[in-house]
Parts: sequence; C-alpha cells; structure tokens
Amino acid sequence: MNKFDLNIDKTVMKLRYLKTLRMVIAVVFFMLTAFIFLDFRAMGTRAIAGEVLYLQFVPSMLNFLNHAAIGAAGFILVLSFTLLFGRIYCSTVCPLGTLQDIISRMTRTRITGQGKKQKRQRFTFTRPQTMLRYGVFSLTALFFIAGSGLLLNFLDPFSNFGRIFTNIVRPLLLAANNLIAHLAEYLGSNILYQVQWQRVAPVSMGILIAVAISLAVLALVGWLSARHGRLYCNSICPVGTLLGLFAKISLLRIQIESSSCIDCRQCQWVCKAGCIDLTTKSIDISRCVACYNCLAVCPSNALQIKNHWQQHNRRELQQRNRRQLQHHNRQELQQHNRQELQQHNRQELQQHNRQEIPKPRRREFILGMTLGCIGVPTGHMGMTSGLMAMTSGFMSMPTGLMGMPTGFMEMTVGKVYAESTGQLLQSRPTTIPEKRTSPVSPPGSVSIGHFTSTCTACHLCVSICPSGILVPSFLTYGISGLTQPHMNFQSGHCNYECTACTEVCPSGAILPISKEKKKLTQIGVAKFIKENCVVYTDNTNCGACSEHCPTKAVHMVPYHNAKGRKLVIPKINESICVGCGGCEHACPTKPYRAIYIDGNPVHRVAEKPVEKILEQKMDGNEDFPF
Repeated sequence: MNKFDLNIDKTVMKLRYLKTLRMVIAVVFFMLTAFIFLDFRAMGTRAIAGEVLYLQFVPSMLNFLNHAAIGAAGFILVLSFTLLFGRIYCSTVCPLGTLQDIISRMTRTRITGQGKKQKRQRFTFTRPQTMLRYGVFSLTALFFIAGSGLLLNFLDPFSNFGRIFTNIVRPLLLAANNLIAHLAEYLGSNILYQVQWQRVAPVSMGILIAVAISLAVLALVGWLSARHGRLYCNSICPVGTLLGLFAKISLLRIQIESSSCIDCRQCQWVCKAGCIDLTTKSIDISRCVACYNCLAVCPSNALQIKNHWQQHNRRELQQRNRRQLQHHNRQELQQHNRQELQQHNRQELQQHNRQEIPKPRRREFILGMTLGCIGVPTGHMGMTSGLMAMTSGFMSMPTGLMGMPTGFMEMTVGKVYAESTGQLLQSRPTTIPEKRTSPVSPPGSVSIGHFTSTCTACHLCVSICPSGILVPSFLTYGISGLTQPHMNFQSGHCNYECTACTEVCPSGAILPISKEKKKLTQIGVAKFIKENCVVYTDNTNCGACSEHCPTKAVHMVPYHNAKGRKLVIPKINESICVGCGGCEHACPTKPYRAIYIDGNPVHRVAEKPVEKILEQKMDGNEDFPF
C-alpha cells in the first residue's frame, strides 16, 4: 500500500466520524426534548427547558418577532449554521426529524428465522416534489402574513412532536407507570408511586381534536418515513423548505467526484432524503438533510465536502475568461474576413478592368447582317424583345410566389406554438348558564391577542401544568386558535404560587413572571349567579368557594332568608380577585356553576389583598394551649 492510499483511508475515516457525531448530537437533543414533555415527576425540566429548546426554529422565530432580543434569536443561529453547513438542524436539533429516523430504522430492519438482523429496504433517488413543497410553504406564509398561524402551528415539526408526546405518548407512559407501581406495591416494593388520574382534565372536544390531530400526524409521518425516509421534511414541512432555500447557497456541501466514483450506489441506498442522482453525479443540496450517511459508506472517497463559494468564484472567473477569449477571437475573425473580402473585391475589379467590353453598335450590326442572310426580318426584333421580356417576367414569378408558402409556414408555426370530591350537591340541577365573555389565558400571556398570535400549540405547558387545568381548546379562540391551550377549572385551579408554564414556553406566548408578580396578575374575574347557589336553592350553607379563594376575594356575608336560618352567601371583591379558578372548581352546582371565572381579554393588575392577623387567646393553665 502506497502513501496515496493511506491518505485516502485517513480521509475516509475522518468523514465517517461526521455521521457518528451527528447521531450523538441528535440523540442528546431528542432525549432531552422528550424528557421535558414526559417528566410527570417534576425532576428539573423547568431548569433546562430554555436552553434545550432555544434552537427550535418556529418558536424561536415567533418569540423574536414579538420580543426582539438575543435570548430569542435561536432561529438566527440556525440560519447561520445552515448557510455554513446546510440543513444540519433537520438531522440534529429537530426532534420530529430524529423520530422519523427512528421509525425508518425500525421498519427497515427485521429479524430472520435464524435470529439475524436483515435490512429489507433501500432508498433511491426521487424527483423533488417542487409544486407540493413550495405550494405548502407559500400557503403557510400567506396565512401567517394575513394574521393566522393555523397552518404554521399544524405543520411546525417541533409543535407536532410536542402534541404527539403530550397527547399520545404521555398518557401511555402514565398508564404504564401506574400499572408497574400497582404490581410493585403488590410485591411489597415502593419504587414507584401511582399518578392520580383525577388531576387530568376531563375529556372535552378540544382534547379529542388534539388527540385526533396528533394521531393523524403520527400516522402520516410514520408511513412516509417508513416508505420514503425524509419525504415529509422535503415536501410538507415549511421549515425544511425554508432551510432548503438557504442551503442552496451554503458554504460547505457534499459533492461527487466523477473521476473517483465507481457507481457502486452505496451512497444512494443510504440517502434517506433521496437527493443523490448518480446518473448526473449531482446532489440536490436543498433536500440534503446533512445526515452524512453517504460519507460513511463510500468506499472510493468520491464523496467529499468542498467549499462551494470558492468553487463558485473560480467557476465564474473561468466563465468570464472564456467569454473574453471568445469575444477576442470573434473580433479577430471578423477583421480577418473583412481583409480577405476587401482583397478579393480588389482583385475582381482589376480583372474586370483588364477585359475588353464590346461596343453595342457593333453587336447590333453583326446580328442584323446574320438575320438578314437567313431571311429573318429585322422588324421581328420587337417580338423577340417582347418574348424575352415575357420570359424574364415569367422567370421572376417564382420569386413572388415564394412569398405565399413563406407566410403560410409562418402562420402554421405560430399556430403550433400557441397550442403548446364528597362535595355538597344541590337538590335540583341549575338552570342559569354562565355568561362568559372571554376565555381565560394563562398568567404571563399578557392578553388573548398576544397569546393566540404567538402560541404554536406545542402543548408543553399542558404537559407541565401540575394542576392539569391547561387543556387544548376547540373553538375557544376561534378557528385560528384550534388546539391552543386554555384554562379549564373543572379539574383544578391555578396554584397561587405556581409559575411552571411561564418558565418553559419556547415561543414567548407565556412570558416568564415572578411569583410576586403572578400573585397580582388578574387573568379573569369571578362572577356570581345567586340563583344557582345552593344557599339560595336549598337554604343551606356551603362556603366552598370562599374556602378555596387564596386572596379572599370571595368572602361570605349574611344571607337573609324566609325561614330565618343563619346562612351566609358569597360576595365578590373584584379588585383583589386574580381569576385563579379556585372558587369555580370548588363550586358543587351542576350543570352550571354558581360562581365562575370570566377571562380578561387583556390581563390586569389586581390590588394586593389585606392580610389579617388572627389573634387567639391561649389559656396558660392548659397542658396543650395550641
């Protein structure tokens, strides 16, 4: 083996390390992102969510458009890396892309009867779905410019991954946890504890729609990845299309050396993007997801990473020199032809001047004598001249007739071209419905308009909410806000000191706020319907709403009744109410609540509640005065 072969082997080994490096980075991002969505034990996901999700393209872009800051500029970093190395975001950072690779790898490998693994599927070059690809991207961009993020939310890869893991994988994980915990408890082990399902919000139309959409996307992505690799990324995903446009002008890209290629097709069989065309020895860099699988299998080092900008400049310089040389040669040729033509004309003129030109009278005399000798009258010369004129005119007719076919052919060509709880229950159901004027958006979302225009419906806040009150919506925010989370107080209330959702939102729809500020953020106001309250309908005390109110905005006052009982009924101080939903959740009336939260379209600042110190007289003679 010579020195040249050793250098080739070393280069091949270095290029193969790129695939390993890419896989390690992809697995790290995938595991951390999945952990954030699936952590039901609160094991520190809020501390790492911001750093892990910083590079997610669409959430980062929306966050930057609403709050232009370096902390929200992750998508700019992604674009910069794309201009340098191509679409490495799709093969490393994007969790949905890694999920497609996992599905593709699982479906390509099967176990034979002898217990051996066998790959049954190979990729091949596919033509780009140009119309579908740029059509979906243009339609998504038009919807976004018009003020609707519906298509962007449904097609964003990170949001789809979040909905799949929140609405499908997470419930399955919770069920498996409870089953294993029950079996472990039966065996005398307390290694796991069961998750209380009553903390999960009751089934609603919004939850059903979110689950249906998640299942549909998972089925589509799974089928495409199993059959065609990364076809979803190169035909439907708007992020992939946008990054593909930037990849067309990337600095470093994979190229095929035609002189070294042995047409073994190993690179084409492992290209999950289907972008390697060996017939033309070219790679569609806009569809290449920079997985580097081809570099790891090429036996002849024909695939190399080269500086495209330098080659492009060299190619332009060569083309410019070629054009200048052609122009110079053309000028020299024209000058040479001009000189030859002048010389030829000069020689012909000289030769013509040397020849003797016969006089016309002498010719006529000789012709007349000849005709006279043979007996032809000289008067017939007019007939002869007329005949010659007719002959000359006839000879000129084809020149005029040629115009007709020429016009006819032009018409024909033109024509061809044109065609081409044990709670207190009321004695009878309530009859007065709640009059909600606005939904309740999470604390930190500023307003309904800000929340709906920035939220991508990734459902990270849904999965991390400890009370389970953030649930997907149906038409609460309108059609454009389909599956975006809203606060449902049927299963719980917003904990007074909880800021979990404000710490993890990657798009800036829910901004970070401190606990002190959150305690004074009024996301809604409690409204009371006396005719639905059990104190009014059943003449009995309740007080559940006041007991659950953290600010005592709902307090009890005496209620005068016909039977003269000592009853108290709720009264609301709206100035200190924060809309946490504790009163609505505790209210036992059905189907309509006697007290409910009406959301504020724009969040307000509530007054600070007055703290009362309870004084209790203790008898020092008692053994246990407390």
